[in-house]
Amino acid sequence: MNIARTVEDIRSLLFKSPGPVGLVPTMGFLHEGHMSLFNQARKDSKTVVGTIFVNPTQFGPSEDLESYPVNIERDIKLLESAGVDILFIPTRDVMYPDGFDTWVEVGELTTRLEGHIRPGHFRGVSTVVAKLFNIVRPSKAYFGQKDAQQLLVIKELNKDLNFGIDIVSMPIVREHDGLAMSSRNSYLTSDQRIAASVLYRSLKTASRIYLTGEKSAGSIRKEIENVLNEEPLASIEYISLADIKSLCELEFVEVECLVSIAVKIGTTRLIDNIVLHPKELR
Repeated sequence: MNIARTVEDIRSLLFKSPGPVGLVPTMGFLHEGHMSLFNQARKDSKTVVGTIFVNPTQFGPSEDLESYPVNIERDIKLLESAGVDILFIPTRDVMYPDGFDTWVEVGELTTRLEGHIRPGHFRGVSTVVAKLFNIVRPSKAYFGQKDAQQLLVIKELNKDLNFGIDIVSMPIVREHDGLAMSSRNSYLTSDQRIAASVLYRSLKTASRIYLTGEKSAGSIRKEIENVLNEEPLASIEYISLADIKSLCELEFVEVECLVSIAVKIGTTRLIDNIVLHPKELR
């Protein structure tokens, strides 16, 4: 595996590499969810490129940029074993050199859910992803469904800016008790880790009552809230039942619906989601 730390280095490596190229952008501290993306990219691509960059522009002033978990040596070993060809590990100065002042902003999709709670977050995400797309110029790029809104934003960015990349969505990878794998799970104490399983339990409750015929978004939302409120360590930020394309909140689940939640367990903020499919009722 070749490691590049500058734009010039990675472009030189890519110039000599066969296509198609598959790109997996990450912030590192890799887990099985990340590795599922790399494994799929390996199946699809002649050249697999991974990136590790903790992007400062997508963190708010009171968020966890300085404490975000990092273990580059471990990540390198994992990616070598997964058959990744090129790993790009830029510094902040490489991605945002002195005088950098160009930003990418996607519109309506970024005003809801995470965008509402975390102002500026998606401007940072969109900008860094656009830069990585331009630097690597892959045929395919791989993202996880756990960050469902981010996935929609990246698809919109790709379409509107004519990158022409095939955006591949991969399913959420979960722990044995259903907790979605996340680098931030490492923040949880043992008691908090047990408590965190309530997120998936609440989403499974939503799926169960939907499949019994409940279509009222308000009723489903209330059932999710009830389950989450049974856990003393859980603090709800939002519960959303939204049209999966526009992220507009629904009154009745009659189209494909993204059920997403943001919950704090102690001080650790976790997100998760499932999709309700009307065709499942037929």
